[in-house]
Amino acid sequence: MDLLNTLVDKGLRRELPTRDEALAVLATSDDDVLDVVAAAGKVRRHWFGRRVKLNYLVNLKSGLCPEDCSYCSQRLGSKADILKYTWLKPDQASQAAAAGLAGGAKRVCLVASGRGPTDRDVDRVSDTIKAIKDRHENVEVCACLGLLSDGQAERLREAGADAYNHNLNTSEGTYGDITTTHTYADRVDTVQKAHAAGLSACSGLIAGMGESDEDLVDVVYSLRALDPDSVPVNFLIPFEGTPLAKEWNLTPQRCLRILAMVRFVCPDAEVRIAGGREVHLRTMQPLALNLANSIFLGDYLTSEGQAGKADLEMIADAGFEVEGAGEVTLPEHRATAGAGCGAHAEAGCGSHADAGCGSHEGGGVCGSVQVKAEEEQTSEARTDLVAVRRRGAGTDLAPNA
Repeated sequence: MDLLNTLVDKGLRRELPTRDEALAVLATSDDDVLDVVAAAGKVRRHWFGRRVKLNYLVNLKSGLCPEDCSYCSQRLGSKADILKYTWLKPDQASQAAAAGLAGGAKRVCLVASGRGPTDRDVDRVSDTIKAIKDRHENVEVCACLGLLSDGQAERLREAGADAYNHNLNTSEGTYGDITTTHTYADRVDTVQKAHAAGLSACSGLIAGMGESDEDLVDVVYSLRALDPDSVPVNFLIPFEGTPLAKEWNLTPQRCLRILAMVRFVCPDAEVRIAGGREVHLRTMQPLALNLANSIFLGDYLTSEGQAGKADLEMIADAGFEVEGAGEVTLPEHRATAGAGCGAHAEAGCGSHADAGCGSHEGGGVCGSVQVKAEEEQTSEARTDLVAVRRRGAGTDLAPNA
């Protein structure tokens, strides 16, 4: 199809697709999804070969968040039956990280619920980063602590952090529908602070909240303009006890189209499949490796993921290989220049919610309304696949890695 040939050519040149082209990817039919995957796969392999980067989440502080993000199991007023605990000590966090690194992860993502860190919190995380790097000198560490105040990104960088995650999550136009306790502009500001401090910016989205195709394209184009090195794509996990518990809008084919669109818009960025892949991609997960070059190993923040051993087997069976600790993830032009998302112009090491976007309802263009309607007829609530994390950080049970 001419559209896909055009998008491949643009992806190999790092040229931004038009909005209509991006929308057309989301509007393709299920009959064409393998063609879409094959085309985006050419762009993925051009920039990243067949390597898959493994990342590992450590939830430093779980639950009891004062923010009201509708998608989040840790939100203010959440009735989700998740683990709740205060800050892990540096040695506890280091032990948790060691499990993921032993499983093949090369980046550890340190996440804490809350609006943003106090200066004391930055000290805690700095001590944790030191504890991890004392045991694992070459590990990449990404922090995800919420909104940053002036000077905090610089302090994290000095402590040894390599990256900072803060997700935009959804489009600017719909952001107020999912969160009232902070703004879209607050999130953009934090990503810019991280980037300015010399941290690798990690920022992504959450799909599956009933958002329109235009919303998805809006947020991905905003991400490209903000220039993150890593773009995590979360798929909402509808936790019981949250406002979006009944939102089951995704099919495996829809997830593949979203990942392909992200790859075409951000051809040379690290595209990471984050929370919700087991719930929504299900047996189609191996196909998604043709689109994304990065995944989380094992469990997420408040939900359990696929067994770490199964992740490794999936990668091998699909003909991919785990990226080694000594390999550079990003293409040379980005790794040396610190550029992002194809054009030097926001947050994934995971989101506080594991996945989620917003409750905004919208249509679509270029045929996306009809496609969405068909998917809603075939989507089903797979509550059996949503398992609350009961092991690893904050527990006495061994982690999944």
